[in-house]
Amino acid sequence: LQLVESGGGMVQPGGSLRLSCAASGFTFSSYDMSWVRQAPGKGPEWVSATNSGGGSTYYADSVKGRFTISRDNAKNTLYLQMNNLKSEDTALYYCARDSGGDQDYWGQGTQVTVSS
Repeated sequence: LQLVESGGGMVQPGGSLRLSCAASGFTFSSYDMSWVRQAPGKGPEWVSATNSGGGSTYYADSVKGRFTISRDNAKNTLYLQMNNLKSEDTALYYCARDSGGDQDYWGQGTQVTVSS
């Protein structure tokens, strides 16, 4: 099973980034998926989730209205569109497979840095 994130980088406040997560080794379309982030010196923070079909999405209050989660089950890929980025969004972003209300597999993460 593999989850490989990409699309991170450095961006100025107010900018945008689109993260991708390529999944393999399991039936992607059967699982809910999440994005989780971890800022330096802090614990993991759940950011967003989508159900297996992509029709239901959920967001942390801190990103609601700025981030959009989506998925393409034909491409086994999860996305996170991040707009109006703030310095407090700086973190390592992980995609994770949801199972039984928890995240059972994580990718290696992609770094997002928001700085002027």
